Amino acid sequence: MNNKVLDQYCVNTLRTLAIDGVEQANSGHPGMPMGMADVAYVLWCRHLRHNPNNPKWPNRDRFILSAGHGSMLLYGLLYLTGYPISLDDLKQFRQWGSKTPGHPEYDLELGIETTTGPLGQGFSNGVGMAIAQKHLASRFNKPGYPLVNHTIYAIVSDGDLMEGISHEVASLAGHLGLDNLIYFYDDNEISIEGSTDIAFTEDVPARFRAYGWHVQEIDGHDIEAIDAAIHTAKLEKGMPHLIVCHTHIAYGSPNKQDSEESHGSPLGEEEVGLTKVALGWPSQEPFFVPDDVLEHSRQAGSKGQCEEQAWQELLSRYEHDYPSEAEELKRLFARELPSGWQSALPAFNEVDGPVATRAASGKVLNALAPVIPELIGGSADLAPSNKTYLTGLGDFQKDRYGARNLHFGVRELGMGGILNGMALYDGLRVYGGTFLVFSDYMRPAVRLAALMKLPVIYVWTHDSIYVGEDGPTHEPVEHLLALRSIPNLTVIRPADANEVVGAWRVALAEPKGPVALCLTRQKLPVFIAPEVAQEGVARGAYILRESPTGQVDIILIASGSEVADAVVVQDFLAEREIGARVVSMPSWSLFDAQPDAYKRAVLPPEVKKRVAIEAGLSLGWERYVGLAGLVIGMEGFGASAPYKVLREKFGFTPEQILEKVLAYEGLR
Repeated sequence: MNNKVLDQYCVNTLRTLAIDGVEQANSGHPGMPMGMADVAYVLWCRHLRHNPNNPKWPNRDRFILSAGHGSMLLYGLLYLTGYPISLDDLKQFRQWGSKTPGHPEYDLELGIETTTGPLGQGFSNGVGMAIAQKHLASRFNKPGYPLVNHTIYAIVSDGDLMEGISHEVASLAGHLGLDNLIYFYDDNEISIEGSTDIAFTEDVPARFRAYGWHVQEIDGHDIEAIDAAIHTAKLEKGMPHLIVCHTHIAYGSPNKQDSEESHGSPLGEEEVGLTKVALGWPSQEPFFVPDDVLEHSRQAGSKGQCEEQAWQELLSRYEHDYPSEAEELKRLFARELPSGWQSALPAFNEVDGPVATRAASGKVLNALAPVIPELIGGSADLAPSNKTYLTGLGDFQKDRYGARNLHFGVRELGMGGILNGMALYDGLRVYGGTFLVFSDYMRPAVRLAALMKLPVIYVWTHDSIYVGEDGPTHEPVEHLLALRSIPNLTVIRPADANEVVGAWRVALAEPKGPVALCLTRQKLPVFIAPEVAQEGVARGAYILRESPTGQVDIILIASGSEVADAVVVQDFLAEREIGARVVSMPSWSLFDAQPDAYKRAVLPPEVKKRVAIEAGLSLGWERYVGLAGLVIGMEGFGASAPYKVLREKFGFTPEQILEKVLAYEGLR
């Protein structure tokens, strides 16, 4: 079999595996894999540096299938090139417990770099990976030692480019000149509802050139043109690359090529047979893979072993010439924090207050930055407000990739996706900041970070109606509840500066997923001892002040700025010989994860009288106060006024809280 014929057999193997997988599942998207099989084959078998025997090789190229609905294309590539996905796994496409779910799910052992499906997210993850690569290359590469030197590739679709997130991150990628990005745009002009011209008629190449990208247009079914375009992109420096691939969805299908019918539905048994005949396929047997194809593909995959070996030899020489840098790089890729980093955590005293928890967070960040060099992040144009700027560590720009302050611009959704990509890359601890109310813009990316259990840190400030004069558009009311509902997302709302320290310690020490710090605009007293706060935050809730009467008649539970109010109310109740315990509950999820014995000690079941206090939506607190409990919270939106006025108008002064508690059944 000559090379040209073998190439075509490899491409058609990818097509038929996708057809058969979707047909057997009776569910899926065959059209995209059929259309992009040529591009995927050329990339994976001629250009992509990867090692199926060590999918975590640090200097591998990254590949993202942002058009995750075409997942059978990725699974076919992984099987053919030798990753631990078998032909039987392809036959289990979209089935319970399989390695081949409907959309790719992050699993480096299988060679899957990120979870994709929601369109545009993979596009943004690639930009994050490119930023991480540029930063680490700037830090560690030395003359003659290009240790961090690879490319981030992605296949993107019309849907990716329609989603707003792609506009945000493509603009930033062009500004930053991320020439380590090469994206293939599957320009097949078909979406679920039909031709894309019913809603999408912009000049995509012109759009990306305006962003500062290098753009090429090719026939996406011409193997040599695809190969040449990739070579050209690698040589063109100073800007990211978009290769517009003009393709036919469901290429080869006699009746469904160029039709929306092939986008999200099986071809059907009859059309599968006709397609295999049209492609000149030698067998109607489902999941047929010619021996020559498998041998050729496995050889392409095994090239990565030689490439990794050469890199390991380079690393050995680097260790000799730059031992401290080599040790640091190994630590980063092992995801280990520097020893003794916790000693840099500050402690606050009463004389340091009052201080807004956002300001305390900024002090913690800047205390940690010198001892955790992998700590990098920024803000969506709000660093002066959310105190996320690392003083003296520079601004990450096209000519300053070693700097550690990222400027995302007013692009919250893009920031969320980029942070995920940076965390996926490994070697960095990343954070991003905006106002809590704008976490809504970030939510799709936050959800995916939680799904992948990525250690991303969100610094969300202006956490309640106490934003004040900006009014209800900027005052988060329902956001704490909405975020607490996301599995694997740890939401922490600290009560004072020392609880902020504890929150950062949780976020950095052993995160089991993303962590959200919800911080105040207004100043709060410093009233919790450092050691009490740090241990208490780690447990999610703790007894801050025991009942002064020796008898616990009622438990006051609060988070954030309302904890100090609960302490005042406790004193008021003591004057009336009512014994109240004050529980600070900065994190529901951390508390829920504690042993039952601890939870019962903090919230004894026999104490039925319980009050929760939070300047946010009251819904959800019933799980801690019980159906007989009282929740003092918000039931609607805020208003525009100074925050002290809002505090009074919405009933959150200690005196007003006391009246509500006294009116609570049995306490008059």
